[in-house]
Amino acid sequence: MSDLSDQWSIPVAPEGFKSGFVGIIGRPNVGKSTLMNYLVGQKIAITSPVAQTTRNRLLGILTTPDTQFIFVDTPGIHKPHHQLGEVLVKNAQIAIHSVDVVLFVVDSSVDAGGGDRYIAELMSKTETPVILGLNKSDQQPAETEALDASYRALAEPYGWPIAKFSALTGEGLEPLQTLLGDRLEPGPYYYPPDLVTDQPERFIMGELIREQILLLTREEVPHSVAISIDRVEEEPTITRLLATIHVERQSQKGIVIGKGGSMLKAIGSAAREQMQKLIAGKVYLELFVKVQPKWRQSRTRLAELGYRVEE
Repeated sequence: MSDLSDQWSIPVAPEGFKSGFVGIIGRPNVGKSTLMNYLVGQKIAITSPVAQTTRNRLLGILTTPDTQFIFVDTPGIHKPHHQLGEVLVKNAQIAIHSVDVVLFVVDSSVDAGGGDRYIAELMSKTETPVILGLNKSDQQPAETEALDASYRALAEPYGWPIAKFSALTGEGLEPLQTLLGDRLEPGPYYYPPDLVTDQPERFIMGELIREQILLLTREEVPHSVAISIDRVEEEPTITRLLATIHVERQSQKGIVIGKGGSMLKAIGSAAREQMQKLIAGKVYLELFVKVQPKWRQSRTRLAELGYRVEE
């Protein structure tokens, strides 16, 4: 993964080159992060069966010979229950108005629901072009007509084009890419062509640790966890990382550590494996667990851990 310090090597775009920002919007757990990872061809966003796993706005960059797509992966839009939830939903709503095209992603393996209609209502107030993306086509039952009709009813009043695809298998993503590219204006390279994200590796590494906690502890420590990368030492043959897992309660600390440290060891081992793929080199990872009561309710704590309302 290239670092942002490579930005001075941005070439001049050829004539007719298009570029722009694509906001990936939708309810939690409809596959937005899986979609972005597939499109950029590398794992940069965490995916998890637990809803609402995306927190910070994350840019994924796909550069083809004639277009640069900058995908903005946003937190799932949902009814917030705490200060963190409010920050996340606010950031997703801001993204709707600050991109060139909105890709409204839904889970087409189930009927359109109240959450989808709520987001459609939000979208109706924007002048940004919207495409309705029917994800999880590979998980649709044999009888899809009624399912698809529920989403056509969502799109038709606004004249939104519909793209059907699977972010898991890649089926239908080429036509989707064409549809998105058609709605972008001629423009420059915003980022070097070989860059796949605007986030530094340190941020991605923290997200890889959080992903393993979500996967391994499931509902026991769902969203009351944050990661800070405290130290990174790069040596010729190995990268050493020191990271802290912040939880809200003593009982959660016990769950994350596990009996005899078994859970913490499993989290560290799985996260280290992912990190080694990311940097294509050896990683030594040391994890600590710290209790920070009610960090999701405190704006100061949220800011310290990197969660701020986007400008």
